[in-house]
Amino acid sequence: MSQSFVQIYVHIVFHTKNNAKFIREDVESELYSYLGGILKNYKSNPIQIGGTSDHVHILCTLPKTMAPADLVEEVKKSSSKWIKTKGAHYHNFYWQDGYGGFSLSSSGVEAVKKYITTQKEHHKKLSVIDEYRNLLDEYGIQYEERYL
Repeated sequence: MSQSFVQIYVHIVFHTKNNAKFIREDVESELYSYLGGILKNYKSNPIQIGGTSDHVHILCTLPKTMAPADLVEEVKKSSSKWIKTKGAHYHNFYWQDGYGGFSLSSSGVEAVKKYITTQKEHHKKLSVIDEYRNLLDEYGIQYEERYL
């Protein structure tokens, strides 16, 4: 075969440093658009991006030439630099060191899109840490509580 065909969907989650409620509504929409632009620059298709004041969910395709860790590193690095230009409130903005990356099949895309678009409503009932635990448990990922 002379060409590579790849369609890998990934649900990425990462938090602000120390889960600080840093992301204000006045910059939220622009941040999500900026994240989408970064993904496109790396040949990733952003499908849905959303979150709350302390974390972000990204549903996208994984580029065929890039490891998930490298994609997340570039997204976090570029967006952190960008958000610091948005005013004094963001000068000390940082993302956490780690991230969660969860694979899904094409049949799961619509459910994850809906899940991401309802984050604010969802978090009225469930903390971000409990949500993260649930995702890790659902995917059978072992973790140490102190790193959440």
